Amino acid sequence: MDPLGARSCFIDVDALPSWAQEPDGNDGLDSFVCQEDNTDTGVQSPFPHREDINNKVIIWSGDVALLNCTAVVNTSNETLTDKNPVSDSIFRYAGPELQEEMLKLKGCRTGEVKLTKGFNLAARYIIHTVGPKYKNKYRTAAESSLYSCYRNVLQLAKEQSMSSVGFCVISTQKRCYPLEDATHIALRTVRRFLESHGAALERVVFAVTEQEEATYKRLLSLYFPRSLWEEQNSLPLLPPDIGNADGEPIVPERQIRISEKPGVYEDDTDEDEGLEHDLSLIGSHAFARMEGDVDKQRRLALQGQQSGATLQKQHQRNYNRWLSRARTEDLSDIAALKALYQSGVDNCGRTVIVVVGRNIPVLLIDMEKALLYFIHMMDHIAAKDYILVYFHTLTGEHNHLGSDFLKNVCDVVDGKYKKNLKALYFVHPTFRSKVSSWFFTTFTISGLKDRVHQVESLHQLFTAIAPDQIEIPPFVLDYDARVRDKDVIVV
Repeated sequence: MDPLGARSCFIDVDALPSWAQEPDGNDGLDSFVCQEDNTDTGVQSPFPHREDINNKVIIWSGDVALLNCTAVVNTSNETLTDKNPVSDSIFRYAGPELQEEMLKLKGCRTGEVKLTKGFNLAARYIIHTVGPKYKNKYRTAAESSLYSCYRNVLQLAKEQSMSSVGFCVISTQKRCYPLEDATHIALRTVRRFLESHGAALERVVFAVTEQEEATYKRLLSLYFPRSLWEEQNSLPLLPPDIGNADGEPIVPERQIRISEKPGVYEDDTDEDEGLEHDLSLIGSHAFARMEGDVDKQRRLALQGQQSGATLQKQHQRNYNRWLSRARTEDLSDIAALKALYQSGVDNCGRTVIVVVGRNIPVLLIDMEKALLYFIHMMDHIAAKDYILVYFHTLTGEHNHLGSDFLKNVCDVVDGKYKKNLKALYFVHPTFRSKVSSWFFTTFTISGLKDRVHQVESLHQLFTAIAPDQIEIPPFVLDYDARVRDKDVIVV
């Protein structure tokens, strides 16, 4: 096909009307009245009316691959081989050279971006990104990952001096991200970026389908109000979480306080007083005074001064950093192993947590992510009494958690994990595992030995936990039945 003939289907973004040119649906009289009300009340929107920003934003119902702009965005999976309408159209119009180029990229991680030429597209570049898989219990991680997609696209466009970017809806139906939630993140991220780096981009186009258009237009008025009337009337419709100054979802655990003397215990003073105190120290820090070898001075000063309370506080801060990561990273691959999950309650009403040893491919997975998933799963559960049931059934050498890893878990987790663990049932143990658990609870982690119960059969386990209160993997049931039948034959 003659490429010159094909280009007639492309759409020049400069010919499309901006969001500022779209009517807000209210006449001048209503707008005047609302402006007067807004002035009287003094209520200010976190997303005020900005004509200059609205002139840069375009909402267009059509195929993102047809946009004549500096770069268009392709949404895909981690291997960049996803089959979805956006990707299919981009590859079709770009031609076979794009497919060859993709092989060199070797995939893309969730939330990150990769850049290729546009080849036969009207767009000069294609920015490839991977949206998160959405599950309600990992909502925080999904929100942060989707924010990263939009933010990284915009940042790359800025770094490459691109004048215009055409966005598709990054979260595909395959990834199950609710359209309205995804739209909130997309719009507020673009809004905050244009506030800070408006000079870097001349046009940002949201290319949507007919089904997506209504949601985008409804929510655009919240983040890009076209008048003071729309700004005022959008206030009660904004979600509780509007992100930070960059539009990033706010996770309270990320807000780490930084004191002038990190090793010194901080008194529980009034929050406002603490803020005033911190402000008063500006300019008095060693860095501001340009003192030499401050780190060495602090290390020497801290030696012999760290009390038990100080160490405990440092441990808590370290745990909070792990918890923050656990709530923001995509851990769906670890969850899919079904190696750790919550079941029912035991006969004393305590939460039952199940660990399936055979489902832990120690040599194949990222054990740091495994620890993050454990923290994500257990943080709220360990706040009350709970028990662990570990199925050692049919585990192999590649399933054994090393003592170093287990010690690291115990060193990282909060004290409540150990305090509120009332029993650990070790189901179908071997002689080697009995020796290992005894050694570990005697010499490595003290205080747990009396809570460990070696359980030879499910019948024995059911004396502590009712069968309908624990989800048991089928292979464990089969193994237990075979062992029981052998015992009956022997008798």
